[in-house]
Amino acid sequence: MAFTAADVKKLREMTNVGMMDCKKALSETDGDMDKAIEWLREKGLAKAAKKADRIAAEGMAYATAENGIGVIVEVNSETDFAAKAPIFVDFVKDIAKAIELSAPADLDALKNAGYPGTDKTVGEMIPEKVMVIGENLQIRRFARFDRNTSVAYVHAGGKIGVLVNLEVSGGIDATQIGKDIAMQIAALNPRFWDKSLVSDAVLEEEKKILVAQMDNDPKMASKPLPVKEKIAAGKLNKFYEENCLLQQAFVKDGDVTVEQYMASAAKALGGSVKFIDAVRYEKGEGIEKKQENFAEEVAAQMNMQK
Repeated sequence: MAFTAADVKKLREMTNVGMMDCKKALSETDGDMDKAIEWLREKGLAKAAKKADRIAAEGMAYATAENGIGVIVEVNSETDFAAKAPIFVDFVKDIAKAIELSAPADLDALKNAGYPGTDKTVGEMIPEKVMVIGENLQIRRFARFDRNTSVAYVHAGGKIGVLVNLEVSGGIDATQIGKDIAMQIAALNPRFWDKSLVSDAVLEEEKKILVAQMDNDPKMASKPLPVKEKIAAGKLNKFYEENCLLQQAFVKDGDVTVEQYMASAAKALGGSVKFIDAVRYEKGEGIEKKQENFAEEVAAQMNMQK
């Protein structure tokens, strides 16, 4: 049975598989659409679907700032080996470019966005990359800044990605300042950007912990509760210093805070810098990884071959 270019296009739309694979499927099945779909499922899509059930906790956290747009994205693979392959790294960078160009509102919108350099969508490219790389791939999350000045930092080849957004005045180049802040965020992972962002509930919980510590301290236990609470309130500055970015000691110079470093560095350049926001992604954080015993896996494979 003969088939036309329109048939190839239709099969592609029905399966989200690449044009050449659709053409081959129709050739192998004499143009029978139903059999072509079954052939693709057996040869390609079924493979991709099977891999989609496997845990993808490795991968890459990537950040970039180009054309006035800051983008950070995490894409996961199953193994670190695959994550280091050039084809995977290029895929992640292409996803970041798609985010830059299309400004998607969420992951669904991103999958419907155009894939750079092709006439396909990001969603259509994922199963093709799965088949080529041979692992489950998942775009997990992303963020995009289109205002102010964004500075990107990628640590350890994609283990951690940080995107910092600054309001810069005076026409200065704040790239180094932004990078220093991003490195601080990557290293210390502060809970809050500024002490003003700490909620009353968090402060009350911290005070309770400090009071409880005094209750268990023989030297402090006998003091009245109001006195303990007052002492606890006075100790909150230490909490800010440990948990809030702008109040933390600057890692490159422990004599000043991050906030003080920003102000002095910007002043030295003839301008000013204000911290607006930041995003920090660490690859695989929060994903439950499957624990596998390699020796047991090999032994099981050997037993199957007997």
